[in-house]
Amino acid sequence: MIILVDESGSMADSVIHSAVTAAIFHGIKSIRTHMVLFDTAIVDVTDSCADPVETIMKVQLGGGTDIGQALAYGQGLIENPRRSIIVLITDFYEGAPQERLLRTTKQICESGATLLGLAALDSRAEPNYDKAMARHMVDLGAHVAAMTPGELAEWVAQKVR
Repeated sequence: MIILVDESGSMADSVIHSAVTAAIFHGIKSIRTHMVLFDTAIVDVTDSCADPVETIMKVQLGGGTDIGQALAYGQGLIENPRRSIIVLITDFYEGAPQERLLRTTKQICESGATLLGLAALDSRAEPNYDKAMARHMVDLGAHVAAMTPGELAEWVAQKVR
């Protein structure tokens, strides 16, 4: 499992939701997990991430957003596509050219890997994301949803069967 967490400036209201969601996935001990934070830069915190909530709350990159670059990095971590899940926690507001994001989404999905996009929720747990970009990614084979961490386990179970 590869967890990509958007830490760009537009995700400021979603940092707690993102941290809790990442912690849920990171806590599954039977799965080898990579944890990556990104904005326009990428920080792989896999080796230093004993507590995802603390890590995400402490790092706070800020700035612009390059989701395509983060997905390409995650794609490079895939060893066995049919047994790999990329969890992308973002608001889907791409600050870089959209072509790379869409091309990489298509490549990941066509490889047999599962791409789960979890849309940002604001401080009131209301969805706050670029619905058009999320729709484009779904059209390419990604699974995208906006939900609270409480709804997450059931949805993930349905998608990875």
